[in-house]
Amino acid sequence: MQNLWLIPALPFLGFLINGILGKKLPKMVINAVAVGSVVLSFLLVLNIWSSGGDLAANPIHQHYFTWIQSGEINIGWDYAVDKLTLIMLMVVTGIGSLIHVYATGYMAHEEGYYRFFAYLNLFMFFMLNLVLGGNYLLLFVGWEGVGLCSYLLIGFYFVKKSASTAGNKAFIVNRIGDFGFSLAMFLIVVNFGTLDFTKVFAAAPGKSTETLTAIALLLLLGATGKSAQIPLYVWLPDAMEGPTPVSALIHAATMVTAGVYMCTRSAVIFTHAPIAMDTVAIVGLATAVFAATIGLTQYDIKKVFAYSTVSQLGYMFLGVGVGAFSAGVWHLVTHAFFKALLFLGAGSVIHACHHEQDMRHMGGLRKYTPVTMAVLACASLAIAGVPGTSGFFSKDAILTAAYGHAPWMFWVGVVTAGMTAFYVWRAFWMTFWGEYRGHGHPHESPWSMLAPLVVLAFLSIAGGFLFNVPKILEGMFPAAEEVPGESMLMGISIAAGLAGIAISYYMYVVNPKLPQRISDGLGGIYRLVYDKYRIDELYDATVVNPVITGSRSLLWKVMDQGVIDGAVNGVGSEAQLAGGWLKMLQSGNIRSYATWVVLGAVCLLILIGVAEGVTR
Repeated sequence: MQNLWLIPALPFLGFLINGILGKKLPKMVINAVAVGSVVLSFLLVLNIWSSGGDLAANPIHQHYFTWIQSGEINIGWDYAVDKLTLIMLMVVTGIGSLIHVYATGYMAHEEGYYRFFAYLNLFMFFMLNLVLGGNYLLLFVGWEGVGLCSYLLIGFYFVKKSASTAGNKAFIVNRIGDFGFSLAMFLIVVNFGTLDFTKVFAAAPGKSTETLTAIALLLLLGATGKSAQIPLYVWLPDAMEGPTPVSALIHAATMVTAGVYMCTRSAVIFTHAPIAMDTVAIVGLATAVFAATIGLTQYDIKKVFAYSTVSQLGYMFLGVGVGAFSAGVWHLVTHAFFKALLFLGAGSVIHACHHEQDMRHMGGLRKYTPVTMAVLACASLAIAGVPGTSGFFSKDAILTAAYGHAPWMFWVGVVTAGMTAFYVWRAFWMTFWGEYRGHGHPHESPWSMLAPLVVLAFLSIAGGFLFNVPKILEGMFPAAEEVPGESMLMGISIAAGLAGIAISYYMYVVNPKLPQRISDGLGGIYRLVYDKYRIDELYDATVVNPVITGSRSLLWKVMDQGVIDGAVNGVGSEAQLAGGWLKMLQSGNIRSYATWVVLGAVCLLILIGVAEGVTR
């Protein structure tokens, strides 16, 4: 029998040990606890993977206790594993283990070392609960938990104003999406009487299209927050203020894919809500194009890869929206390989350049960091969709399905693929070619950082072939329809990727003065894209500042100071005034007191007489 509870419990134990005792523990012990707990979880997942059970016919389901009992509503603390869950568990624990190992080298000289690993382990606990949960509410617990850990890790360097602001931004923006997710759960309870996946999905085909569309659109709102899609994508680029291992783990391989996982898990609801499916596809495609254009102009190496993450997540939503759920999950897996490698490789570059992140102050690093250059080349080939690499298989599957759904989506996706190849290889050439333009003497990273990169480089090249996700998930989702001319479509997408690489080589290696001439020629258009279309400024002007101003002028000055404080202070003032008059009665003079007693008695007699007269 598989003890599923151990998979999240081990990282939680690591969190408790390092969080409570870490300040007094040596780094070797902190490393052993943090890394060991995640590796043990990975081994437990690997044991399930190799056990040979037929998860398609007999998913593993374990009930531990009844969490909420209210009338007919019964919500248990249940863990369940099917083929989709198992793939996600492999990604979370496998990639998570490699990133933990990398972080022991990258964070070696940082203050708050134990705190960092305690947060990482807590994140793993919540992410594993999100994936293992057998109902929407338990998934939501993990969903909120990873949002909390994201806030803690993005703002890890809390003495930096930009880091604390980025953490707040991520937390607040995600709350908007989470509100939609909450409303979706309320609708599910009202219409299904349960939040258990098996019961909801069994009953979904019998519900009205309008109901399922409302639920699906609210779930999508939650997904746009967690997976950084339009309009709630704005938090992810700023999240690069956190340490690089955080960018790799949370904002490339695990947390940001939670929205894709949730929509895929809810495939039965979405497939019976065509409007919602089209909305998912359009939002994903729009996000992919929008973020790719911004990535063309950025110079911060982590920001380039951040916008690449937003764009690639858009690809995954495109796959889900056109009904290619398996292809979307396939890209989720391959993206975890090459994007984690891109971020960790960027961390190695930043480490080599003495914490410099601006690519204009890099260059020529191939002479100083040959291993880092080699592994980043593997990741760059994969994200460009070069044939044989992991990204090629998943990207082609999504684009082919998009063509079958609506040919225009395919063509927009191909253009996006070309832009992706261009800006990723632009970063590669600016970092490793030419002459070194930075300060200090660059140096290669230690093997505690390089070893995980080598493993990820292998997976970036061979992962798409080794993990044929559509085959693994066969029978779980509707089979992909045959699309005429698949070979031609594949050739077009390959050509777009290769063209992007070739153009970037010409512009940044052969003719390095050309980019400046182009940017000068484009003028205001280039500056608009470089400024990220000024969406943050638009949100500040239309949402943030009015809320702050309204809160200060209406809620604070009118309601708080005027009404609430006014009422409280007014009662106090009147009581003080009345007390001032009454204290005059307390003169200490016995004759005065006797006078008042006589007057009181007279008044009382008069009142009694009046009362008797009225009764007669």
